[in-house]
Amino acid sequence: MAALTLWNPTTTGTAVTPAAASGSDTISQAQLGTAGVNLVAQTTGTICTITISDASLTPGASNPATVTGVATVATGVKAFYISPAQCAPGGNVTITATPITGLTYQVYPA
Repeated sequence: MAALTLWNPTTTGTAVTPAAASGSDTISQAQLGTAGVNLVAQTTGTICTITISDASLTPGASNPATVTGVATVATGVKAFYISPAQCAPGGNVTITATPITGLTYQVYPA
């Protein structure tokens, strides 16, 4: 399990180093803040299925959220919004992926 780095863009540009997916990566509650983050997944030649944990509850019924894996394109970029509500108090949001060949992540404030 690897903790992903939150990159903060600036007006002069920020050098970003994409993180190789480990199969089970995390984003902390502190990184999510009150606005959440954008997870950018980039693939190079392999379709991957990415699943993002969700500790939120449905309004009214308080049922656990349903988590479904999302397929990427074989070569390209897909962006995901991760809400602070998806994080259990004091915990992390976990991103799992399979396969991880050619998959990298970048995380930015929402």
